[in-house]
Amino acid sequence: MQSEVLANYNYKILDIQNIKFKDTDKQRAVFKIETNKGTKCLKKVYYQIDDLLFIYSIIEWLNVRGVKCPRLLSTKNGRKFVNYQNNLFILTDWIEGRKCDYDNINDIALTALNLAKIHKYSKGFVPIEGSKIRKNDSLFFESYNKHFLQLLELSNSAFIVKDKFSKIFLDHFDYNLLKAQESVYLLSQIDLTKNIGDSVSLNSICHLDYVNKNIIFTPDNQIYLIDFDKTQIDMPVHDISYYLRRILKREKTEWSFEIFKVAMESYENVRPLGKSEYLILLSTLMFPHKFWKISRDYYKNLKQCNKESFTTILKKIVSQEANHDLFCEKAKEYIEEKFKE
Repeated sequence: MQSEVLANYNYKILDIQNIKFKDTDKQRAVFKIETNKGTKCLKKVYYQIDDLLFIYSIIEWLNVRGVKCPRLLSTKNGRKFVNYQNNLFILTDWIEGRKCDYDNINDIALTALNLAKIHKYSKGFVPIEGSKIRKNDSLFFESYNKHFLQLLELSNSAFIVKDKFSKIFLDHFDYNLLKAQESVYLLSQIDLTKNIGDSVSLNSICHLDYVNKNIIFTPDNQIYLIDFDKTQIDMPVHDISYYLRRILKREKTEWSFEIFKVAMESYENVRPLGKSEYLILLSTLMFPHKFWKISRDYYKNLKQCNKESFTTILKKIVSQEANHDLFCEKAKEYIEEKFKE
């Protein structure tokens, strides 16, 4: 299959290495290709041509504005993809380097700055003809309120089941419910029908998988962003939240306010946030996502799940509560001080 696809390109193939294969509904595959013109990345994507054209438009738009992403290479007939047996493949240069190191504060500052550029430079973006406009129309308040109500329902399940997991859940329920309640209240106070910051505060290019494995530092310390599969037009604060949560929930960086501050100050060197954006960000970092998700999955699959494994994960999650609580208080003070009149 790979050879047939690669025959569409003007390269002599020296070696093919299978890097990743996911045999799911959204089947994906990544191959490292050695050619006579350097190392390339062949990727099988799971979306349709109109989605791919949207992603191609974003990659070109960002590159022109100085945000580095591997460009889609042209086939012999000038196309940016190969359609082989109703499967789409794209080819880019392989970016050699290291992934972003969350334990390196300089990496965090640089990647936050890069994220701000993506959002700021979204202004005026128009995808090429034939693209499907990928836009996240889900509503923050409705989504978070739904999860808050699910937490209440899960407590009923815990009272009925009364096992080891349920005891830990109930012991820590009050804290997590309070954080969820406060998060939902903050969101309820924000009018998302109006701009909440600058001209891109409601609609910008958002990568939505801006995590260390997708942020590559080259040997000459340039940043390349890869894997645009989840990219949509969305609120920048959604992208920022996803980026920060992946850093802050780790054991080594466990809800460090200093890391949050460094990241936000670096981001705001390029694109300052409005108060409403900060409050949305606070609400997303405050909400007990992991506590809600592990509990939902546990009671949903009670008969089939590995109870010991779920209990171990829950213990890890609740062990962060003190640090999370302290972080939330410091973040609230930081925002109040920043926007005091």
